Amino acid sequence: MTREFEGKVALVTGASMGIGRASALAFARRGAKVVAADVEVKSGEETVRLIKKAGGEAIFVKTDVSSAADIEALVKKTVATYGKLDYAHNNAAINRGIGVMTADYKEDDWDIQVDVNLKGVFLCMKYEIPEMLKIGKGTAIINTSSISGLSGHPADPGYVGSKFGVVGITKSTAMQYARTGIRINCICPGPIRTSLYDRVVAAIPGVEEATIERNPMGRIGEPEEVAEAVVWLCSDAASYITGVALSVDGGLAAI
Repeated sequence: MTREFEGKVALVTGASMGIGRASALAFARRGAKVVAADVEVKSGEETVRLIKKAGGEAIFVKTDVSSAADIEALVKKTVATYGKLDYAHNNAAINRGIGVMTADYKEDDWDIQVDVNLKGVFLCMKYEIPEMLKIGKGTAIINTSSISGLSGHPADPGYVGSKFGVVGITKSTAMQYARTGIRINCICPGPIRTSLYDRVVAAIPGVEEATIERNPMGRIGEPEEVAEAVVWLCSDAASYITGVALSVDGGLAAI
């Protein structure tokens, strides 16, 4: 594998597991110095250990993405440690209302989900963009939405609403900064074998079998498959791509 990101610095939120961990490892394999951020300290530090074990360079920063102070401190720590910020994967997300009808949805669950999944993406970009403007061309932001951000899904209206919002803010911000050299896209994973997906499977009997049956590829995706899309969107190979919501879903969005 080529080390095309040698000398680059990548920030990944939600890096303690699943897609975030896979993304952090993928950036590191390509030579980037990685800042792994998450509220989960032990598993976040494990991500850093895995990167270092493979010969990469990384630090962990405990971060609540719903907190402006935490995000500002995260970006400052990134620049203080590595001197700049080239790439960001704003991936942190939660799911609090699986299987709950809208009329029964708890307001607190709605608020925290929107704060983390949508406001968190806004705050990340708010503090990442000024640092990327210092570099300009070649910088990139990838936000994590979901296939549930492209089409409605009855399982969780709060999650779906927040992920639709991620697609919208990605497209709007990409248009704002398109001529600065910063490219901004989002990925929309389908069913991927992560802890979040496992909670959905546990909460809704039969959902995995139904999902596999409906999926054109007939299987559940792996975090590494999403991570490869993330690093590709950051690479020069995607130099004319911005404002895109890229499905990584085994063909579900084509149905």
